[in-house]
This record gives sequence, C-alpha cells and structure tokens, in this order.
Amino acid sequence: MRFALTAAALLLLAACQRAVPPEDAAGARRIEADVRALADDRMQGRATGSAGFDLAAGYVIERMRAIGLQPAGDDGGYRQRVPLLQAQRLAEGNALVIERDGAATALRFRDQFLPLLNFEAERAQVSAPAVFVAQAVHAPELGQDDFAGLELRGKIAVLFGGAPARFPADQRAYYASTDEKLRALAERGAVGAVFVATTGDEETYPWARSAAQWQSPGLSLRGADGGPLERRAPLRVVARVSAAAADLLLGGDGRSAAQLYRDTDAGRLRGFALPGKLSLAAHQRIVPLQSHNLVARLPGGARADEHVVFSAHLDHIGVGAAVGGDAVYNGAVDNALGVAVMLEAARALATAPTRPRRSLLFVAVTGEEHGLLGAQWFARHPGVAPGTLVANLNLDMPLLLAPTRDAVAVGIEHSSLGPLTRQAAREVGMTLSPDPAPQEVMFVRSDQYAFIRAGVPAVYLNAGVVGAGFGDDPRAAQRDYLRRHYHQPSDDARLPIQYADAARLARLNARLATLIADAPQRPTWNTGDFFGQRYGAARPVAPPEPAHDR
Repeated sequence: MRFALTAAALLLLAACQRAVPPEDAAGARRIEADVRALADDRMQGRATGSAGFDLAAGYVIERMRAIGLQPAGDDGGYRQRVPLLQAQRLAEGNALVIERDGAATALRFRDQFLPLLNFEAERAQVSAPAVFVAQAVHAPELGQDDFAGLELRGKIAVLFGGAPARFPADQRAYYASTDEKLRALAERGAVGAVFVATTGDEETYPWARSAAQWQSPGLSLRGADGGPLERRAPLRVVARVSAAAADLLLGGDGRSAAQLYRDTDAGRLRGFALPGKLSLAAHQRIVPLQSHNLVARLPGGARADEHVVFSAHLDHIGVGAAVGGDAVYNGAVDNALGVAVMLEAARALATAPTRPRRSLLFVAVTGEEHGLLGAQWFARHPGVAPGTLVANLNLDMPLLLAPTRDAVAVGIEHSSLGPLTRQAAREVGMTLSPDPAPQEVMFVRSDQYAFIRAGVPAVYLNAGVVGAGFGDDPRAAQRDYLRRHYHQPSDDARLPIQYADAARLARLNARLATLIADAPQRPTWNTGDFFGQRYGAARPVAPPEPAHDR
C-alpha cells in the first residue's frame, strides 16, 4: 500500500510539473506546424541559394504577412538580397610541396592536405620560405605575442589552430578564430599560410570526414566589384595539413609536431624560421550566387526609429550523402525550430494590447551554415538608419528534446541585457540556468556574433537543462542529438521536440523584447567587457528617452 501511494504521489507530481498553460498549448500547435512545414522533404534541406531555401522562404513570408508584420526588406518586400560567391575545389592543380635539404616531399591532396577555399582567384600558387608562428596570436593585453622577433613579409606562415589554454574563455574564442588569424597574418605581409591539425583536432573532427567532403562548396559575401567582400591579400594560398602528416612539415631537429603543440598551448614556445621553403597551389571554381534574408518589422511608439532585432537562421545544409537511404538533411531542430519560435514570439508581440516604444525587427537569415553570412550582411545593411539597432535576440538550434523547467541565456554576463533577461524569466515563471558548456563559447558561434561585431549587445536564449519531472534528462537528450542527429538526415520532425517548451521559450523572448524596447535607455556593454571594448565603439550612443513616453 505504501509503495502504491508513493508511486501515485510521484505520478501526480509529474503530472503537475508537466501541466501546460493554455497559451503554451496553442503556441505549441503553431510552432509544430511551422517546424513540420520547414523541415519537410519538399524543402530539400533549405541549402543557401537553393530552390528548397526559396520554397521555405516563401512559407516564412506568408507567415510574417499573416501575423501582421510589415515588410522591411528590399524594394518594399520581405526579401533582402544577399550577394554571394560560391567556390568549389577541383581535383587537379592543388599542391603542397616541402623543399628541404635538397629533397622535395609532395603531400597527397585530400589524404594529407586540403587548400582552404579561395574566393579571389580560381587558380593560385606561391613558393616562399616558411616561418612557424605558433598559434598566430597577438594579444598584448594578455602578454602573448606569437609574432615577436619574426619577419613574415613574403613568407608562408605555419601555425596551429586555437589559442593558449591560459586565456579566459571569451578571449580564447576570439583569438582562436580562423578569420582573426588570417587577418593578423595578412597585416604582417604573409603570402601563404598552412594550418597544422593536432591529435586533438582529429578527435573533434576526424580528417577523414574533411577528406570525404573535399568537394563541398563554400560561400562568401560578394562585394560590389564582383569579388569577395573581405579579401585576404597578400595571402595567396591557405591550406590545412592532417595531424598524421604534421611531422613531415614540423618534425626534425629532435622535435615533433605533438611536442610543439603541447609547448605552444602551454605558452612555452615562440615562433622560428623553418628550414627550406614551401610551395602551395590551389584550384577551384568560383561562381556568383544569390540568396535572401527575410526581414519584417513591427513599428514601435515614441522610439520607433530604434530597433530590437530578432534573428534565426533559415538555412540548413541541403541534400548530401545518404544515411540509411535518406539524403535530405531536413534541419528540424537546426534551425526550423528556431525560426518557428521567432515567429511565435512575433505573433505574441503583434497581438499585444500595446506596442513597445522601440520597433522590432524579425530576420530569418541565410548563410549561417557557411559562416554567419546573412547575419553579417544584415548587420552591415540593416535597411534602417546606422546605429539604430539597440539589441539582438538570436534563436539557433534550441535543443528542446526533453521537458524542462528552465532556459539557458548565453551572453547575459556581457551587457545590461543580463538584468532584463532575469526579469523576463521571472515574469514568465521560468528559471535561468548557467551555460552548461562555457568552454564552447557559444556567444561567438551563431548569428548573434555578427551583431556583436557591429557593436550591438546580444543574448542567445537556448533550451534549459533542468528536467521538468521525474526521469526527464534534458542534458542526456541534448548529448544524444549532438552525437547522432546534428547535421544528419535524422534531424527531422520525428525527433521528440518539446513544443510546449518551445512556446514557453517564445513567451520568454517576447517578454524580453518588450522590456528592452520599453527601457528608458538602450542596452550597454558592461564596463571592462572584452567584446564591449573591442566592438562597442562601432555603435553610436543614443540619449535616454523620457520614462513616460510611448
């Protein structure tokens, strides 16, 4: 009897914990309908620039129109043109040759090296002396200068990825960026670069996977002159070398690539000239391409000329290698679900009895899977006056795969959005949990980073990690997704997506947007914040508004 009563009590507790408010039940149905539509096989995985993406874009536009959002794209419509270049490696004309001690060692294309895609020239080559530059980090504020005493002008830089382990997480993520490293090398006159993979890189992303995908195209933003918007000159060829071939490049004189990496990561090593010279060559096809962001606006009141911008990427990776007979990479969680949550937040805001002071923008961006391209384009060309974007709320791959009672707010420690996010969570009856994987620094790994780089404070609201009831294990469900479904055809609408939790996340986003839009002052970076110091000056400061205006 005691066991039966205990079991009954547990069941009653679980039922209470999982009770869904009526507004979330209705929102859940709308979100599920949107996810099923956007992740349908007809959308063909929504690859940037594809017919499937355009079909999905048409669906989102109709939803924006039905919600009552105004078009805020090009030519009075919802679409904003995003000009792109697409590059794809070709099998012939690629080389990486090590000339040393009178002998030449040619690495094998695909098996041992791959050129990075070059959007400036279909054919490129360079031959020059090489210099090992550790991790190519110049961070004087942290006492790190991998270029000290080295002359790079006219040389080929050889380097490891990452940044020193002693760096704080934010700075480590920033200095580990490939773009940041290439920018630093180009500024110092390097004519080529070779990234050397480590055994750690091999564990995270096996070289065999890169080799198998050698023909996968890449994208870059296209400038008005028809070339890439961001150029790497004087860098002519950039390549990667596998961990298995690392010693061919860095070994010798009693050293190994593995020991060099350990010393580099620990900050015990500085760069040095490598013997001999390297010859690099790359061959690819480059064609222009166009895709679109989808932009809608909800006008505000007294501060209607300032904008809180939502973002969620609509693109996924399209059609690829078949897995279990399925070649469509539907991207239900990544990121049909994020777009659907954004649309539900937009519906809540559009039907609210009063409009917030500031206007709201809703942007379904393209090209996230190729380097946040649509978000970068929008941050550069928002279609509104410069400096009027006051905050960004991003939604990307909310891992709502087990019932939760909380949410994770990534990035709230960087700006005045932190107190507002905590207030919004209290008002919708949610708790906020700390980022369960701060070492991953998700703050710089999704579309919000394009806005951060434009000086706009941002927050990335993601799925919670605290189970709603007995036996619920959100973290286990999230790990399972990342292991078995991320960027796989199985990321489809058959996954156990918790749509009621998604509706609650939409309510949280809507409430936070309202608090930001109604605040007397626009959000600011926290004093001494790394990203605020690096990018905050990019944004003009507006005067505070009278508290009573609407």
